[in-house]
Amino acid sequence: MVDKTGKPVSQRQLRVGEMIKQSLGMIFARNEAKVPNLETNTITVTEVKMSQDLKIAKAYVLPLGGKDTELVIKRLKEYSFLIRKALSKKVIMKYLPKILFAKDESFEYAEKIENLIKQTNK
Repeated sequence: MVDKTGKPVSQRQLRVGEMIKQSLGMIFARNEAKVPNLETNTITVTEVKMSQDLKIAKAYVLPLGGKDTELVIKRLKEYSFLIRKALSKKVIMKYLPKILFAKDESFEYAEKIENLIKQTNK
């Protein structure tokens, strides 16, 4: 695998990303972050990509049914310090990464490709 800078993604980046993804998933499922006005148990963490120095984690999330995605991501960004605090109790690292949240568009992209394939097969 290669990141967007063209450098190969290390095994460590993948391992740490997976560990943070699972921890965020548990935090959201149990509503441990206590984000105001947001039910985190409806949020799915689909992927976490780590920076080369492991100091930034980009978490791709999707609310259940894809409803109010922009609002959910805005809230997560706004209260990322609460999520990071909850994460610090689950993950032991020298430097806990800063978490950036982004909408996961892979399902929409896959659906678009699938529709294009169906159209060409007709």
